Amino acid sequence: QMQLVESGGGLVQHGGSLSVSCAASGRTFDVLAMAWFRQAPGKEREFVAGINWSGRSTNYADTVKGRFTISRDNAKYTVFLQMNSLKSGDRAVYYCAASNPNAVSTMMYHYNYWGQGTQVTVSS
Repeated sequence: QMQLVESGGGLVQHGGSLSVSCAASGRTFDVLAMAWFRQAPGKEREFVAGINWSGRSTNYADTVKGRFTISRDNAKYTVFLQMNSLKSGDRAVYYCAASNPNAVSTMMYHYNYWGQGTQVTVSS
């Protein structure tokens, strides 16, 4: 079993930056693809960014491409999401997810493990 715990969410001004992280424990971390999803009020959960176990393959939603960066530190069992130029549309609960096999997917059903989420709020 794997546990994922997100942290780093909070309130940020429009145009500002914020970094969220996800710490994993339990099964071997470095053989899993990791991803961030988000869910805004009244909307479905959507893919934000994903990274494979080596970190050499990443994928981003078009809405965040060029603004967000996903990375991972396998030695610390942690995946990060650096968010820059934040907009009101980025306001959501951000969820960390892990999958086995090691392949980045934009689909929720691909991911076996989920964190509880961390709130990101962008003020105008």
